[in-house]
Amino acid sequence: MSASASSRPGSRAWLLAETPHSRTQARLGQAYVRWLHFLRNPLAMIGLAIVVALIVIAALAPYLTSHSPFAQDLGNRLQAPSAEHILGTDELGRDVYARLLHGARITLLIVGLVAIIVGPIGLLVGTVAGYLGGWFDTVLMRITDVFLAFPRLILALAFVAALGPGIQNAIIAIAITAWPPYARIARAETLTIRNSDFISAIRLQGAGPLRIILGHVVPLCLSSLIIRITLDMAGIILTAAGLGFLGLGAQPPMPEWGAMISSGRKFLIDHWWVATIPGVAICIVSLGFNLLGDGLRDVLDPKGK
Repeated sequence: MSASASSRPGSRAWLLAETPHSRTQARLGQAYVRWLHFLRNPLAMIGLAIVVALIVIAALAPYLTSHSPFAQDLGNRLQAPSAEHILGTDELGRDVYARLLHGARITLLIVGLVAIIVGPIGLLVGTVAGYLGGWFDTVLMRITDVFLAFPRLILALAFVAALGPGIQNAIIAIAITAWPPYARIARAETLTIRNSDFISAIRLQGAGPLRIILGHVVPLCLSSLIIRITLDMAGIILTAAGLGFLGLGAQPPMPEWGAMISSGRKFLIDHWWVATIPGVAICIVSLGFNLLGDGLRDVLDPKGK
């Protein structure tokens, strides 16, 4: 960085200082530089805006509409979009706009819980297999290969069929089928760093495998894992919508987008809004996560620099 950058007043100069005075300052400065790089990517900013909008809509859904997502009004069934019902009504007279907003909560719940479950599992399996090697690596990777041998949706259908329909079982099924790619990535990252000089130095200081894996290997694998999880959010959303479409995910009357498409497909020709609007919502949110993931990859992936 230039000397003029470090002479700028205020917190910006502190963040962009060429000689940080503490580890915290160095980390915050690095994060700030990455944020500036992220800001220069317009598509990534569009993706971030879509994801933030999804979070805001999910949080404020009860305050953004005066209609209940569950209230039925058979006298107003299949009404076209109007001033009273912005996005029309479905086959039971329920407001599509209200159901769409409340369905964002379900989508965000599924995405968040799946990410919380599969991230640690994939990271633990991959780092343990990569660092310990030997029969640990062989057993864990063969189990991973078994899950990777089947398409994710087909395997999720099998687990949901065994567990029974419902949003909780759908989340469990998606999580069970989603962790293997993360384990593969974590293992590949671990193999590249386990014989590094700093790992050897830590080992000579008496650190055990558990301390090395949790304290040094796992943090180095986090950036790649975050990128892959963000890029996979679209696939998770589509899998959840597919299960809902088939009646194996969220059950009526929950306003899940896939189930809304399933119930509205019978009226697609004459009353297009019932199925089309939740389908458009799925496309937009999936696009947002993909654009955000691409932007994070450009910022966080050290191989791209």
